[in-house]
Amino acid sequence: MRMPAEWEPHQATWLAWPHERSDWPGKFEPIPWLYGEIVRHLARVEKVRIITEDESRVRKILRKCHVDLDGVEFFEHPTNRSWTRDYCPLFVRSKRGITITHWRFNGWAKYDNYEHDSQVPRAIARKFGIERMEPGLVLEGGAIDVNGAGKMLTTEECLLSAVQARNPGVSRRSLESAFRKYLGVSETIWLGRGIAGDDTHGHVDDIARFTSADTVVVAIEPDKSDANHEPLKENIARLRSRGDLKIATLPMPEPVWFNHQRLPASYANFYIANGIVLAPTFADKNDRVALNTLQRLFPDREVIGIPCRDLVLGLGTLHCMTQQQPA
Repeated sequence: MRMPAEWEPHQATWLAWPHERSDWPGKFEPIPWLYGEIVRHLARVEKVRIITEDESRVRKILRKCHVDLDGVEFFEHPTNRSWTRDYCPLFVRSKRGITITHWRFNGWAKYDNYEHDSQVPRAIARKFGIERMEPGLVLEGGAIDVNGAGKMLTTEECLLSAVQARNPGVSRRSLESAFRKYLGVSETIWLGRGIAGDDTHGHVDDIARFTSADTVVVAIEPDKSDANHEPLKENIARLRSRGDLKIATLPMPEPVWFNHQRLPASYANFYIANGIVLAPTFADKNDRVALNTLQRLFPDREVIGIPCRDLVLGLGTLHCMTQQQPA
């Protein structure tokens, strides 16, 4: 049993079409069009499977965005939110082929309306006839990042904290045992805290990501007055102290605020698809630094910047809204 790395070949990318207007208060109108632009890029390189209850409306938007609809499939199912990274299946490879691991989803231990989202893995397994396993624990895809060769990144803030507790009373050792059994993870690398503004309470996909089996790119914040400085400094120190990983760094954009709320803007929330990398940008001076860094780390892929100042008001960006299905 093994969860492939994100850069391994995909059969498809899963998205859920956005409809929950309260997730983008006052800024919902541009969001479907931004999704259309993202689908346009993805449909060039792999199948895009879109979860929606309004296929005809979505088709109209995609046509106006010049999406190749031959690269899109629609999957009818209700959703509460569009952050498929966290409630879609985590697909693994076994001797029998592709298997779905259906981890419990509880709305990040914060929101009450998550019932539709929590049933998506079961519906996908039934639709495609894929074997499904239920570990019986809460885990979101954004809480972990794997290198496909036995190592996994996660944070203590997300999985071990009593705040927004995913699995109250479940020990670090028990979680590691489940990761070993269901994801093929031989070593869980624990970082500390996530970034300011992250309502998931510490998802790793905003702070550190594998870019190869032995390389991790880590977000840094040199401004000592910024809330992110100390936690990010501690995380990179933990990784450097190991000695077995190459470390690259990504800057943080300047803080993104909307209506007195700091938003979890991070360049680490990129998505790796077949032949391309979609990277969030924030109309910030560090956009170019981040894009150039990712291009060096993925020399064989086209790195495409996607403007995300509006998208991040929903408290997530490109990695949060996607989930890969391995080939």
